[in-house]
Amino acid sequence: MRLLLASTAILLTCPVAAIAQERATDLEPIIVTGQARGYIAIDSVTATKTDTPLIDVPQSINVVTRAQLDDQALHSLGDVLRYVPGTTVGQGEGNRDQITLRGQNTTADFFLDGVRDDTQYFRGLYNLERVEVLKGPYALIFGRGGGGGIVNRVQKTPSASGLFAAGRASANSFGAWDVSADLNAPLSDRAAVRINAIYETLDNHRDFYEGERYALNPYVVIDLGAGWRAGLSYEYVNDDRVVDRGVPSLAGAPLGGYRDQFFGVPGVNRTTLEANIVKLRLDGVLADNVEVSTTVMYGDYDKVYTNVFASGAATAQNGTVQLAGYTDPTTRRNLLVQSNLVWDVRTGGIGHKVLFGLEYGDQDSANRRRNAVLSDTNFDLADPVFPSVTFPALNRNTVSNVESVSAYVQDQISLGDRIEVVAGLRYDRFDITGTDLQPNPDRPFARTDDKVSPRLGLIYKPRPNVSIYGSYSQSFLPRSGDQFLTLSTTEQNLEPEEFTNHEVGAKWDIRPDLNVTAAVFRLDRTNATTPDPLNPTVTINVGETRTEGVELAVTGRLRPNWQVSGGYSWQDARLQGNDSVRLAQTPKQQFSLWNRYDVGRRLGIGLGVIHQASQFAAIRTSSSTTRLPAFTRVDAAVFYEVNDTVQLQLNIENLFDTTYFPDAHNNANISTGAPLNARLTLSTRF
Repeated sequence: MRLLLASTAILLTCPVAAIAQERATDLEPIIVTGQARGYIAIDSVTATKTDTPLIDVPQSINVVTRAQLDDQALHSLGDVLRYVPGTTVGQGEGNRDQITLRGQNTTADFFLDGVRDDTQYFRGLYNLERVEVLKGPYALIFGRGGGGGIVNRVQKTPSASGLFAAGRASANSFGAWDVSADLNAPLSDRAAVRINAIYETLDNHRDFYEGERYALNPYVVIDLGAGWRAGLSYEYVNDDRVVDRGVPSLAGAPLGGYRDQFFGVPGVNRTTLEANIVKLRLDGVLADNVEVSTTVMYGDYDKVYTNVFASGAATAQNGTVQLAGYTDPTTRRNLLVQSNLVWDVRTGGIGHKVLFGLEYGDQDSANRRRNAVLSDTNFDLADPVFPSVTFPALNRNTVSNVESVSAYVQDQISLGDRIEVVAGLRYDRFDITGTDLQPNPDRPFARTDDKVSPRLGLIYKPRPNVSIYGSYSQSFLPRSGDQFLTLSTTEQNLEPEEFTNHEVGAKWDIRPDLNVTAAVFRLDRTNATTPDPLNPTVTINVGETRTEGVELAVTGRLRPNWQVSGGYSWQDARLQGNDSVRLAQTPKQQFSLWNRYDVGRRLGIGLGVIHQASQFAAIRTSSSTTRLPAFTRVDAAVFYEVNDTVQLQLNIENLFDTTYFPDAHNNANISTGAPLNARLTLSTRF
């Protein structure tokens, strides 16, 4: 059955020579990723799965282009998202990307070129063209999850426009350094290859922290003729780093005075990842007005995560902290197939861009956990001595398989020059089966969910460069969570969590290279669950939650030599019917602004600021009130072009050496912000 479904999706886009139309053989990037001019993005295929100008998408979208990634010398997805208001970066227990979007915490709502990338790990930026943050629950496009939105990474693709090579080397004041390369080479007039690679050593202000990461990504595209193109990408990632879960709390606030103190055990706290990711994409033309594409992605992930951490608050400023720990190896095998057919047609003077899509997923997971036995669970802050650690007993051992099948249809309707409608429905079947091998006897678990998710958007364009929109959308999250490792007897009988979003907004392209956007939204979550603040390993039901908010953004060139990317968000995230219960890691206000000003032909300066209001480390209840204080961080940069092919830049983070606590995992694991530090980068392009 699985092979039949996968084969059907692939065959949907097999060449049909009888009706295919010949196109030019000048090979350009195989995937339409959207155009960009400096910091501003013009269009995207992600939000609608069709190549659509962003002004015609009834949804709040933030795009960080390659130019901005380079100017800010960003090295992690967390670094990128700190400059996207309405998005809060989580600690991820020191072993993965984790974010909160519109009050919804997730480790799985990440995509690569629009295909699900939900394994827990740190994602790199070395091979990316841009990062897209799409707000709101849009199961129509993304399927399950995505309650508050998703993060999509757009990969660099080969081009036959010519041979070019680029390289970057950088080092920071903590001792971390990296080198990366980007090579594009035409193989013929119908084929090209692009190879991206990186090696980096990791270091920061924290005691005992270090690590290394290297990755390689060759990508080949071939023009098959008759309007058909194929691309094959392979990425190998090897990541080995210290696990650091920050500092504990004291009296409802982060423990101060221990910015660099490590609360793990050197030599024990470690996470390793080895990943092999293969992506095959086929694009083609069935007729003048019909295009199709299929993407097949296979991922093999082998990860081990071992840590000791603070399991509670400190007893006093120089008192003691309770420690706990565990080791957690996980393997994941993902097979994901996505096929789309886009049909442009006019009926009675009305334009339609109709999307038909099929998705199939088969995901196998295996996870074990052994809790730590420590020689001393009391860590003395006055005389810190690291305990010895063993992991003698198996506490969890599960295997699971998720098989998902989806079908969706969407119509982008043009009613004249001023009114557009986006409407669609998606059907998802989510089937999880697994076995908890730890009890004796084994405990099998299973559940099947069938869900239909709608999307409706209305766009009014009083002028071609202005749009005003309203939208309604839904999504859902099965009870097995975003990593589907287990399913308790109680959760097995519960309906999925559901997300409903109402949003109105406006977009204004002031000029082709400058735009502003605004959105007002309300996101309701029913059947909601959250980690218990007093015992994060246990999930509790909290009922219904609501997040209401406002998001503003400005991107582009204020002047020919002055680029900006900034935004503001206000969010109120709470439990319905009980305003005293506030959602975790959702600050009421966030503001960010990054500027690049070119003083002359070769010299430029950069200045950035991030402000984040206070936020609760875990869901705020009468017994859980740990709050991370508000902070403002200022960053700066200087750019100098040595010649037409060589550029030097110096980026300074936390220019005024602010003490701050940017994120957390729970009340007892709070990250400390880095002090003033600098990164020097040398980049070349030929």
